[in-house]
Amino acid sequence: MDLTEKQVLADRAYDSNRILKLLEEQSATPVIPNKENRRKPRKWDKEIYKERHLIECFFNKVKNYRRLVTRFDKKADTFMAFLTLASIMVWLVTMNLVTCKKHRGQ
Repeated sequence: MDLTEKQVLADRAYDSNRILKLLEEQSATPVIPNKENRRKPRKWDKEIYKERHLIECFFNKVKNYRRLVTRFDKKADTFMAFLTLASIMVWLVTMNLVTCKKHRGQ
């Protein structure tokens, strides 16, 4: 899967001509499913859209860190530092679960 281009993944609520035009002006590729009421359905990459699930899961896990959710850190650099730390912690837990399953033969 080639993700070198600028791609915007969003759910079907963002399928509006205004947003699509803005993305086109920014030279971005929209990966947005069609709304049910769209007269002329557009083509969109279903395989890349599946990656959106991983992003949603990540944000769900990061929400467990109260410091991020309530924005205790008022400075952008300290907020980003803790977000980076939380991301590393989520990644480590995920990797640990993957390796445990491999050892158990699942």
